[in-house]
Amino acid sequence: MTTDRGDSPDLPAHVAANREAWDRDAHEYVEPGHRAWARDEPKWGIWGIPEADVHFLPEDVAGQDVVELGCGTAYVSAWLARRGARPVGIDNSPAQLESARRFQAEFGLEFPLHLGNAEMTPFADASFDGAISEYGAALWADPYAWIPEAARILRPGGWLRFWTNSPLVIMTSPDLEADGPAGTTLLRPYFGMHRTVWPDDISVEFHLPHGTWIDLLHENGFEVERLAEPQPPADATTRYSQIASIEWARKWPSEEAWFARKRA
Repeated sequence: MTTDRGDSPDLPAHVAANREAWDRDAHEYVEPGHRAWARDEPKWGIWGIPEADVHFLPEDVAGQDVVELGCGTAYVSAWLARRGARPVGIDNSPAQLESARRFQAEFGLEFPLHLGNAEMTPFADASFDGAISEYGAALWADPYAWIPEAARILRPGGWLRFWTNSPLVIMTSPDLEADGPAGTTLLRPYFGMHRTVWPDDISVEFHLPHGTWIDLLHENGFEVERLAEPQPPADATTRYSQIASIEWARKWPSEEAWFARKRA
């Protein structure tokens, strides 16, 4: 474990809250993380969308330096390493990184893991060819901080891909998990969407409208190449049933994947 600028005792309040929440819940991600490490072909998001259906990874990452922003148990970095990339993981939760290190030893894959905050990383300018986040920083870090940071550490022409919740699922989700998953009524505004704190949790999420995402990416030197809104197959299941039912997710997007590239 590397201590870096993201391990400061003066963490922003939302970073500290998310660290506490993820350290508390890390045990729930050990078995799913292990299954993902054991899988050669990636599956993405809450519905397990196959890589062949969405092409979230670049076709050829061999020899590339890639950073996983908010790596959790680091299974995405493991998938990248098996494809010949040189991944580096950074995560805000010591407990999640402890699981990642155990899996590295078990599966015989070694790559650097840093304790830190994707909004302020320890990496030098232009260190990476690519940056990726499946949820991770894409959901738990402030995009007005982590997108400029991603731009700083990417080389010209470098790629950025991130996977997160659709704004629509956030706009239609009740405040309390006990009140059920996303429904068909708009419960919170789209305009001005940014910081989301659910009343029954301490963690802080971040969501933006699509137009705001595009503006933010452009302002930080990225060109948007694609926005995917994957529809899960009819027989898909999820351990995150509190987010959306399969019937809901077959009608409306519950997740989205962004593909961008830093201007050369």
